[in-house]
Amino acid sequence: MNAVVFEHVSLAFDDHVVLRDLSFTVPKGSMRIMFGVSGAGKSVILKLALGLLRPDEGRITVNGFRVDQMPEVELLAMRADIGMVFQENALFDSLTVAENVGFRLLEEHDLTDAQIDGRVAEVLGFVGLDEFADRMPAALSGGQRRRVGIARAMASKPKLLLFDDPITGLDPLIAWSIDDEIVTLRDLEDVTTVVVTHQIRDAFYIAEHRAVRRNGAVDVEKVDASEVEGVEFLVLKDGSIVFQGTAKELLTSRDPYLQEYLYKTRPPW
Repeated sequence: MNAVVFEHVSLAFDDHVVLRDLSFTVPKGSMRIMFGVSGAGKSVILKLALGLLRPDEGRITVNGFRVDQMPEVELLAMRADIGMVFQENALFDSLTVAENVGFRLLEEHDLTDAQIDGRVAEVLGFVGLDEFADRMPAALSGGQRRRVGIARAMASKPKLLLFDDPITGLDPLIAWSIDDEIVTLRDLEDVTTVVVTHQIRDAFYIAEHRAVRRNGAVDVEKVDASEVEGVEFLVLKDGSIVFQGTAKELLTSRDPYLQEYLYKTRPPW
């Protein structure tokens, strides 16, 4: 069972080719960590999966739906099962934290006010922001706003979560807290996840950590990457996938481009 399937997808804007005959799958419950230089096509892949862009060629299936041919009305319904975390957070400045998190539930789901309030409290507690429900986004730090974005994305209990550079622009300590949230969602909520990132250190952190629940508390612990099931890396270059595999396979690859890419972006060497 696959959550996302790209089959021979190509896309160009005028003369600029963005994706070239690209194919990959994301099985349900698994994680794909996608990186590459700016302009490699990473964020475009997320927009294609959401139906915000249409490919010139190829077939795209998300949660069993053929999204590259769906009309907009059906796409809106399909997106109800997808959570999207934007790099810029995209919060409503005029709404409180709780109102931001509950907005989609109010708009897209037939729930009572009490059910919405209960779910908002649940997800804010999950990301450690239950005491910030009544604050405005302007009163939050960058890391807190990013966590509000994560809470909003997971509020409707989507089967698929898409992260577009969730760590970029955050200081290392805040970035690690966001990494821990992503690991926890993967391991304890069984959410299919696609993470687009430029941050190689954070990508390997996610691949080499596991969330466990002990005595009612959640611990994120360092493990060998081989102990974390279902996690693979995708490396894009010039609109094509030049590598797909595990953390160990990536680190031991003798491909000159991959060696140079990792050497320049993931200390220490």
